[in-house]
Amino acid sequence: MRISVILAHPRPGSFNHAIAETAVQALQRNGHQVAFHDLYPESFDPILRFAEIAKDAPLGDAIENHCRELAMAEGIIIIHPNWWGMPPAILKGWVDRVIRPGVAYEFLEGDGGEGVPRGLLRARRAIVFNTSNTLPAREQNAFGDPLQTIWKNCIFGLCGVTDFYRKTYCMVVTSTPGQRAAWLDDVRAIINENFPG
Repeated sequence: MRISVILAHPRPGSFNHAIAETAVQALQRNGHQVAFHDLYPESFDPILRFAEIAKDAPLGDAIENHCRELAMAEGIIIIHPNWWGMPPAILKGWVDRVIRPGVAYEFLEGDGGEGVPRGLLRARRAIVFNTSNTLPAREQNAFGDPLQTIWKNCIFGLCGVTDFYRKTYCMVVTSTPGQRAAWLDDVRAIINENFPG
């Protein structure tokens, strides 16, 4: 399978990087073709400019490449920290520029944009790995788990990805090396279960 893996964390050597490395290695070990992007060192430009919004707008090479990989992907994996109940801005910009009409969704004929789009993504399975320093109960009770809503309902659900799974590892700030090793074992198990060889 072709799997697209997107990482958004600014610190090299972060636990997010360890998750991404573990996921990519497991995918490759299972024989999958991986398109991996670490957005920060790639200096991904998150700013969506007006001239780029239209479905048939000309796109730069970098965005064309991301769009092509996403359209061809049979699975999608996103890795990022929970910042204020949202992805980092660079990843939000990736969504704005790459999850675009004609690539990830389209409006049906006669729909001027007021309706529900039809998903175009080929991938039927997506996984989001998050790290957090907020306990799950507080995230749910105080905030309603906004990342679940963003990724499952607002993005992947509307783009045709029917099988969605999200896993959060916390509390990272107080975690021990043993806990982190166990979490990486869990990442491997999730990859092997969802994208077996």
